[in-house]
Amino acid sequence: MGATLLGAAAVLTSPGSAFGANILTNGDFESGTTAGWSCGGGLGSVVSSPVHGGGKALAGAAGPSDTAKCTQTVAVLPNTAYTLSAWVRGSHVYLGVTGGASTWSSSPGAYTKLSVSFTTGASQTSAQIYLNGWYGQGTYYADDVTLDGPGGSADTVAPTAPGNLASTGKTSSSVSLAWTASTDNVGVTGYDVYRGADKVATSTTTGATVTGLSPRTAYTFTVRARDLAGNTSPVSESAAVTTDDGPVPAGFKQAAPYLYLGWGNPPSATTVMNATGVKWFTMAFILSSGGCNPAWDGQRPLTGGVDQSTVNAIRAAGGDIVPSIGGWQGNKLGPNCATPEALAGAYQKVIDAYGLKAIDVDIENTDEFENAVVQDRVLGALKIVKQNNPGIKTILTFGTSTTGPTSWGNRLIERAKVLGADIDVFTIMPFDFGNASTDMYASTVSATEGLKTKLRSTFGWDDATAYAHIGISGMNGISDTQETTTVQDWTGIRDWANSHHIARLAFWSVNRDRGCPGGGLQETCSGIAQSDWQFTSITAGFTG
Repeated sequence: MGATLLGAAAVLTSPGSAFGANILTNGDFESGTTAGWSCGGGLGSVVSSPVHGGGKALAGAAGPSDTAKCTQTVAVLPNTAYTLSAWVRGSHVYLGVTGGASTWSSSPGAYTKLSVSFTTGASQTSAQIYLNGWYGQGTYYADDVTLDGPGGSADTVAPTAPGNLASTGKTSSSVSLAWTASTDNVGVTGYDVYRGADKVATSTTTGATVTGLSPRTAYTFTVRARDLAGNTSPVSESAAVTTDDGPVPAGFKQAAPYLYLGWGNPPSATTVMNATGVKWFTMAFILSSGGCNPAWDGQRPLTGGVDQSTVNAIRAAGGDIVPSIGGWQGNKLGPNCATPEALAGAYQKVIDAYGLKAIDVDIENTDEFENAVVQDRVLGALKIVKQNNPGIKTILTFGTSTTGPTSWGNRLIERAKVLGADIDVFTIMPFDFGNASTDMYASTVSATEGLKTKLRSTFGWDDATAYAHIGISGMNGISDTQETTTVQDWTGIRDWANSHHIARLAFWSVNRDRGCPGGGLQETCSGIAQSDWQFTSITAGFTG
């Protein structure tokens, strides 16, 4: 789901309210500039990531000697109650009214909402609101800043509701809307388009295009008009629109190294993309947040946080992601969802959140992989997912021996055939064999050939078809069992994968794709001599 759809962009008054939901200028920074704001020292700028709502946010570069304070002065009415709110992110972010109430938050990893109420004085006609960080605490971000109350005008007549809202066109990622004009005693100055409570577009005409949407997804839109005094109209009637199907990569050849936001000094995805040419990432991990409810790492929401911001940035740069559902540890969905149908519903929430072209279930350990009931549940759920999402690709990722699938891997493949799961890619993880002296190139090739043989015997495929259903997911540098996959090994594996036209190449992980020779097993580096993002660059050369 695109960034334009996230975040409560305004505090909406009830239909027919006589004052506006937001009397600030450029409170959502969608103008792409700091227009309306005064930021001391030139330290305020508008950025595309991380955002809370829409496609832009304010960044204040607080430093050792400056808090990067940004202010805006607005006309207000005397003896009147107002509510000031903003979504902020960073260490020590302050929101307040000069000479009056203020509040602050420390939320470096995700946006959080600040809110403060105040009442103007008996003769007060203006108020200066401000945002700032703190000395030496680094850049802060702010978005969707609202001042809820009547503008400083005697006009309290709200515009009429826009009429006849309808879609005039759509693609897999955008919807164009049109409506008939509102009327107002002093004139309408603009319109705000909402998806639910989220403001996703503004317009000075009777039309707008909402971008950054997900394919095959139903959205409901409404519109409100506003006038010069900040009065807003009642909400329009809603328009429901379903976006078109998105393209699926031809043949589904995927170079998708793992990116994990849970540890290991996660790098900027777009920095890595620009440096290496890689387009896809496998983003880890989707776990249970309690019961059959999916969340990033079992604790971060599917939408609205750093994970969604990262997905949005990757897609804005021309790439895409496949989520890794499961993994070695944590509270997983497979054991927590009681039936294949329930598990498919959990997977569907992830698919709908991002309009996915593919999902990967990383099935490991005794709770999922070495559990016959859960194996069958996962396969049944993926079968349902394929039926309900035409064109989506399903991937199973699991461990292996040096000669091919283990007994549990063989069972997984056999049951996929029996249950008609129609799995697109069987990805093995050829590492952690337990011997530090393992030849990682030779063992990877041997394990993959063993998988190919098993797929042939189970499904009756020829070699080319079997290879086209295979993925390899390695581990760069030093593995958990002290094996070493060198840059040369991985180049050879990539070249072998290309020559045999397999479907997918990945490794764990981009976080570790930095050199630290002699460093051993690390979260932030590979433990071997290499240049930054070298394994990712090699992987980007996988074409299948």
